[in-house]
Amino acid sequence: MALMPVTDSIFLLAESREHPMHVGGLELFAPPPGAGPDFAREVYDRLMTQTGVNPLFRKRPGRPVSSLGNLTWAQDTELDLEYHVRRSALPAPGRIRELLEMVSRLHGSLLDRHRPLWEMHVIEGLEDGRVAVYTKIHHAMLDGVSALRTLQRSLSTDPEARDCPAPWGLDRRVRRDPGPSLLGLNPLTLLGAGARLLGEVAGLAPATLRVAGSALREDGLVLPMSAPRTMFNVSIGGARRFAAQSWSYDRLKAVRAATGATLNDVVLAMCSGALRRYLLERGALPDAPLIAMVPVSMRALTEREEIGGNAVSSVLCNLGTHLVDPLARLAVIRNSMSQAKAVISEMTPLQSLVIAALTVAPLGLSPLPGFVDHTRPPFNVVISNVPGPRETMYWNGARLDGIYPMSIAMDGQALNITLASNGDSLDFGVVGCRTRVPHLQRILLHLENTLAELEKAVGAGA
Repeated sequence: MALMPVTDSIFLLAESREHPMHVGGLELFAPPPGAGPDFAREVYDRLMTQTGVNPLFRKRPGRPVSSLGNLTWAQDTELDLEYHVRRSALPAPGRIRELLEMVSRLHGSLLDRHRPLWEMHVIEGLEDGRVAVYTKIHHAMLDGVSALRTLQRSLSTDPEARDCPAPWGLDRRVRRDPGPSLLGLNPLTLLGAGARLLGEVAGLAPATLRVAGSALREDGLVLPMSAPRTMFNVSIGGARRFAAQSWSYDRLKAVRAATGATLNDVVLAMCSGALRRYLLERGALPDAPLIAMVPVSMRALTEREEIGGNAVSSVLCNLGTHLVDPLARLAVIRNSMSQAKAVISEMTPLQSLVIAALTVAPLGLSPLPGFVDHTRPPFNVVISNVPGPRETMYWNGARLDGIYPMSIAMDGQALNITLASNGDSLDFGVVGCRTRVPHLQRILLHLENTLAELEKAVGAGA
């Protein structure tokens, strides 16, 4: 058995029936020219022949029935691929609506802790002939950036390639050291790691003081627990609803060029306007601006080579939802993100991770009865922008048309917006509690309306 990093075990400790802690993705593939009506079965059969499994996809909690199951990883030596990889069909008429309904149900069910924590569903029956693949994997095993990288490494830019592997069968360049083992810790390694950790912790207090000092000097820097209460920050049930849509990269880049903002600032402005419109429809827009938690990948900073695990920090962003003018909202977002990134750049990666952990720490108290419904949220919504492939990708000739990420909703955070770049598009995936966020698909309409509003304001529209 191998000890589980704290950043991984947190997601197992926080999980309950009502709060699954897996991330997912919905991919749409267009069959290659000449593919027959049995193309979906052929995809499934080809996947099932790839029985060579990377150790990452054999990981399961060490002892699921005890507390050690949240602290250690074990390896499944007899992986049951027929359990993990499943073939499903949509009911007629096979519209995207039926697909999203099916995926919403799949995303709300827990993964079996007695097995490696992942599933893949090959879904046929779409009326346009495309094949959908829904994959989910526990956040304890992979963060969103890692999950998308894993998918990308199974794809090819060559539409003629027919040797694309399954995601679990890749020969990845990973470090072979699985981490400290319960059966034999290396004292020198432990002492060295301890010395580094003590040095980082010693610098944590000054880093925290720098954050506080920056908040006093700058109006735009957001501190935890400054978010207003909203209809999204309530206790939730276990059922989920999922909505997805794509937007052209060129449309967002035109707004970026006209305003000098970053592409992520424009994305956040789209989300800000959509949330404002949605809450106004419900008569639930607070006077104070909503605060978004924006995850930031630390993989480049930590120089981790392995695909598995979690290396994510975060910043808080003022979304300016109290403002009517879309350009004024964008200006608030630009200022808020600029200051947050300036502060995080002064920290070491570990200090940044710890500060992020402290930011979300109040969510750890959400299981306490009444806590979520009677306290102020640390932030209102999570908005993640995950880098994906920038070229058209294929899997054994099937063109990847869409890659829609699906993240986590939890007590106090009933809504999550995640997007991924895909060729010339940005693919948005919106996940919400089925009861607490009614008419979730309206957020997609409001995203479009807000982007059109921004284009009109800068003269970038069609």
